[in-house]
Amino acid sequence: MTNASEAASPAPPARVERALGLSLYRVMQQCRLLETRAQELFFEGLVRGTTHLGIGQEAVAAGFAGAMRADDYTFCTYRGHNHTIARGVPMAPILAELFGRATGLLGGKGGSMHLTSVEHGAMGSYAIVGAHLPIALGAAWSAQYRKSGQVAVCFFGDGTTNIGAFHEALNMAAVWKAPVVFVCENNQYMEYTPIGAVTSVARPAADRAAAYGLEPIVVDGNDVEAVHAVATTAIDRARAGDGPSLIEALTYRHGGHSRADPGKYRPDDEVASWKARDPIPAFRSRLEAAGVTAADLDAIDEAIRADVAAAEAEARAAPEPGPEVLETQVWADGGSSWRN
Repeated sequence: MTNASEAASPAPPARVERALGLSLYRVMQQCRLLETRAQELFFEGLVRGTTHLGIGQEAVAAGFAGAMRADDYTFCTYRGHNHTIARGVPMAPILAELFGRATGLLGGKGGSMHLTSVEHGAMGSYAIVGAHLPIALGAAWSAQYRKSGQVAVCFFGDGTTNIGAFHEALNMAAVWKAPVVFVCENNQYMEYTPIGAVTSVARPAADRAAAYGLEPIVVDGNDVEAVHAVATTAIDRARAGDGPSLIEALTYRHGGHSRADPGKYRPDDEVASWKARDPIPAFRSRLEAAGVTAADLDAIDEAIRADVAAAEAEARAAPEPGPEVLETQVWADGGSSWRN
C-alpha cells in the first residue's frame, strides 16, 4: 500500500502555459461534476446497472488526453467515464447511455461499463480485467503498419498487472516497437484488496518494466502537470517510432470500488490523507498562484455545472430504445427472436 506522501514526483514539472492549464482544469472539473451527478442520479434510480467512479483520479485522464492527437486511440477499463469525457465526448449521450436511453453512445445497450465513441478516439471501456491490453496493442500495430502516426494509449488498474494479458501485451509491444503507451492507474486497491497484499514488488507496473526492456516510469497521478509532462514524452516517443512505454500513475479513488461498495476496508487516515491531495483543488491553487483569478475559475465551474444540467435534461427526455435496437447485435446472426 502506498501512502499519499510517497506519491510525489522526484522533481516538479515545468509549469504549463495558461491556455493549457485552463484546459486541463476544465477537463478535470467536467469529469468530477458529471460523475458526481451520475452517482446522485444512480440513487434516484435513473442509472441502469452498476457504476465505477473515477472521482479522485481525474488528473490521469486529463493529463494524457491533453497530450494526445485527435486521431489517437484511448482504451480504458469499466472505470472509464473520465477517459471518455477527456477525449471530448459530449455529456448528454454519456448520461443517456447510463440511463439506458436510445440517444446514448451505444443506443442504451452498453451502459456505464462500455462507453465507446470511435469518432472521438474512445475505443471502448472493457469490463474484463486486462482484456483490452492486447486490443490496444493491435490498434497500435495497425497504426504502425499503416504509417498513420497514431498512438494507442491504454489505461488499466493495478490489479491488471497480475493478469497474463498484461505481460503478453507488453512483451509483444516491446518486440514490435509498437506505438502504444500502457498506463497503470495504481489507485492502491484491486477491488477490495490492497495491491501490495498480493504482489511481490512494490510498484506493480513500474517494477516489471525492465523484464520487457522498458524504463520504469512512476508519476504522481494526482498532479495533472506531472502527468501531462510524462504523457507528452511517452506519446512523442511512440509517435517517433521508438516503441512503447509503461507508466505507473499513483492515485486514489475517493469512493469504493463500485456504487455498492462503501469502501470501509480502507483505513480512515489513509482516505483522509489522499483526499487532502485531491488533484482539482491542488491544481486550482497552482493556477491562482500563477495569476489566474478565482473569478475566472469560478466561471469555468459554473459553465460546467450548466452543461451537466443541460445534459441531464436531454438524457431524461430521451426515449427508451425499441425492439429494433434491443433485439439486434445480440447474437451472431444479428437477432435474438429465433432463440425465443
